[in-house]
Order: sequence, then C-alpha cells, then structure tokens
Amino acid sequence: MVQGTTSDAGKSTLVAALCRVLYRRGVRVAPFKPQNMALNSAVTVDGGEIGRAQAVQAYACGLEPHTDMNPVLLKPNSDTGCQVIIHGRVACNLEATGYHAYKPTAMRAVLDSWQRLTTQYDCVIVEGAGSPAEINLRENDIANMGFAEAVDCPVILIADIDRGGVFAHIVGTLALLSESEKARVAGFVINRFRGDIALLQSGLDWLEQETGKPVLGVLPYLHNLHIEAEDAVPVHQQASDNVVGEASRTMRTAFASPSSSHSPADAQGGRLKIIAPVLPHISNHTDFDALRLHPQVDFRFVKMGETIPPADLIILPGSKNVRGDLEHLRANQWEQTLTHHLRYGGKVLGICGGFQMLGKAIHDPYGIEGDIGTSLGFGWLEMETTLEQVKQLKQVTGRLAFADAVVNGYEIHMGVTTGAALASPALIINNQPEGAIAPDNQIVGTYLHGLFDAPQACAALLAWAGLTSSHSFDYAQIRERELDRLADCLEHHLDWEKLAKSVSLF
Repeated sequence: MVQGTTSDAGKSTLVAALCRVLYRRGVRVAPFKPQNMALNSAVTVDGGEIGRAQAVQAYACGLEPHTDMNPVLLKPNSDTGCQVIIHGRVACNLEATGYHAYKPTAMRAVLDSWQRLTTQYDCVIVEGAGSPAEINLRENDIANMGFAEAVDCPVILIADIDRGGVFAHIVGTLALLSESEKARVAGFVINRFRGDIALLQSGLDWLEQETGKPVLGVLPYLHNLHIEAEDAVPVHQQASDNVVGEASRTMRTAFASPSSSHSPADAQGGRLKIIAPVLPHISNHTDFDALRLHPQVDFRFVKMGETIPPADLIILPGSKNVRGDLEHLRANQWEQTLTHHLRYGGKVLGICGGFQMLGKAIHDPYGIEGDIGTSLGFGWLEMETTLEQVKQLKQVTGRLAFADAVVNGYEIHMGVTTGAALASPALIINNQPEGAIAPDNQIVGTYLHGLFDAPQACAALLAWAGLTSSHSFDYAQIRERELDRLADCLEHHLDWEKLAKSVSLF
C-alpha cells in the first residue's frame, strides 16, 4: 500500500508506475483504492463508476477498469455533503458526520472487493487517501492505516520534497501512528527531487538512522509529464513543468490574457483558442486532456472572477451540482459573455451538465442537488432536463452525426433531457440519436464524456470549431507513452533490492 505524508505527495502516480513496472515484468497486477473522494470518475467494464485515477492505474496493468478497484467513491455535491457510491452504484447522499457513522458499512464493501481482487491477481497495489496522520479521521478509518491493519498490508510512505520540509513530514507522520502502524511502514519514497543527489545523501542517512527504516528511492522532478487528473483542476501556470505527482494535480496551464470577444482561428493553421469555466462543482474535466496536449489547440481553464479571454470555442463542462453552477456562471458574467460570443460567430459545446445548462430549464423534483425546484437554463436549445433518482452509467461507441467520425466515451448523469432540440442530434449511438445541434450550427450539446479522446472525433470537432487543418493526434497513445515513461523512471530510481527485503510484490 502506498500512503502519503500529505495530499498530492504522489500516491496515485507511484501506484500507476508500480503497476506498469510489474505488468511489464509479466506479473498479474491490479490497482486498488478502498475509498476515493473525487469528481473525476470513469465508467467501468461492469457498468459502475470509480475514481479516474484507478481507471488510469488499471490501464497501467493492461486491464479494463472494474468497480472492485475502487469500491467506495465519494462525490462532493456541497461543502459538507457528498454522494456515496458503493461498488459503482449510488448508495445514498450523506453529510460528513453521517458518513463517519456509515464507515463500517463501507468497510464491508471494501473488504469484499479486496477479497475478490486478491484471489484473481498475483499482486494488488493499494493507494491510500490524503494522509494516515489525520487524527480526527482515525476512528473507523477505511482509507489508510485502518485498511492496512485490517488486511495486514505493508505500507510505503511517499513524501514530496519540492514543497520543503520533507524530513519533518516523514518523521512527523510516523510520530502520529500507533506502534503497530509504524511497524508496517516498510520504507520511504521521496518524490519530486531536483538537483544533485549527493547534497541530499546526509539527510537520507539521518532519516534511516532516526527511523530505522530504509529510503526506497528518490524520484526526480519530471518535466512535461501527463497523467490523467483525479480531481483538482489544473489552473496553475507553466504547463511544461509537470512532475511525478499525484494524478489529481499534475497538469498545469496558463490563464489567458484579458478580453471578451470572439477571435477566429488563423486561417493559415494557427492554434484554435478554446476555454472552459472552472465551475465550483466541475466534474470529469479530464474530458479536456486531449485538448490541453493537442499541438494546434490553445486550451485554457478560466476561474470564476477571472477576466474571460477571447476564444473560438467555449466549452461548458460537467458538473456535480448543475443548478448551483449555473447560478455561479450567471453571477460571474458568463451568460453575457456567451451571448456576445455566439452573436459574433463563436461556437459553444456543452458536455453533460453543461449540455443541460443550454436548455430552457432544469427541474429537480427530488432534491438530487439540493433544494427541490427548477432553474432556468440559458435557453439556447429547445429542451428541458429533469434530474432523476437513477444515475445513467454506460460505456458507448458511436459516431458524430455531422461527420464520419467514430466516438468512444461514457455517460455519467442523473438527468433525462427531452425537447424539440433532440430532433437534430449531435451523435448517433447504437443507432439512436444523442445530444443536439442548434439550427445555426453554433451550439452542440451531448451527455458523452471523452469526446476528444478518439482521433477522428477530435479532428472533426476541432474542424467544426474552426480549425482549418487538424493534425493526427492519438490521446490513447500518449497515455501509454507516459505510463511507460513513469515505469522507466521507477525502474531506474527505486532501490528494488531494498524494496524486496521489506515487501513481497509477487
């Protein structure tokens, strides 16, 4: 099990790298995260929902994602509440205090999945959540040491040196563990190191002497690394300075310069400008990873309150609280910006919750997202959405309705949308219409996540948005390349002999 001294220490990526190393060595290996809290999720081969990081780790193992790889997923829908997903299906909605009482029930689901995985695979690599030293969360813990103690699992502790204070993080974390928990820590991995390793050696020697535990490796700061995000939106600067870090915060991108009008793409092949607002409850923003990496696209996230830059295409992303995020957009001048953008020929794409916002109204008769009621949408598509109690979860393959291009993706949504706009679909899936295209061809809406991942669909959508000549771009190949790059790094920088003395990987 990989646990971290802090959030963003590098747990997700270390697990993915270990999985790919063992997979390349011929080991039947699978990932596992007992409890995850994330708004980026993936639909599994068995028709459930798990955290995005575990899906990426499954790909690192050469496997299709399965609900047993993340049996408990928490999706926040307010500052204090979340949707609780057990074995891929919605179980209930709980406030934080209510969930702590629910943990014994969740633990049973965790142990059931663990039992199934350990009977199927030679090795299971487990990812913890946050830090094991959160004193207020120790009771009935299922995410870190509580799980490790329950199944007698050895632990590797990873810490981020780039933030500073790495020795304090490690020693302080150990000091807050029980004696049995300390005993199961097999060693440490120090992450994101820059500089001459010789200058760090005295500190490593001290750490081993002070704790009696080995340093299993020092991983370098890797530039231009891309691993699909788990949760936090990549809104920082310096897109080229990604590191071996937790998948939830690796990609970075710069904000645009201030403006507010549509600026068409260069007819001679300039970069297409695409922006998306950072909604307070944004979900599945990994939809845009292919755009962030595409050499002909200038993609930028824009936070609430930021000056909205010019763009050829504005994408309204998915949301875990569509009605609330719709109000945030209105409060931050996005409705006026979108109206102006459309008036001057710009394109708008709505995905999932963003698609629902494009219609006339969003009805919530069961209080799925909060108070029972109805919110007016932007009204650009003749349709209305009703939030239902059963979540739609499915992997799909289809094609764009306006281009000869295959689309592979997945649906995760509570809403059912009806109206005249659906008579002009955006996609054809299983010979059925899906989504909508406005009569003026400026607005497209769909429930499908992963629109830009397939090369043909990506090229066709960018052409619709105004890119005159799109280069071939295969996002799946990039993901495989980056996983192998991570594995190569681990092969070189991890002390496998030390690791073998403490942990039996297979």
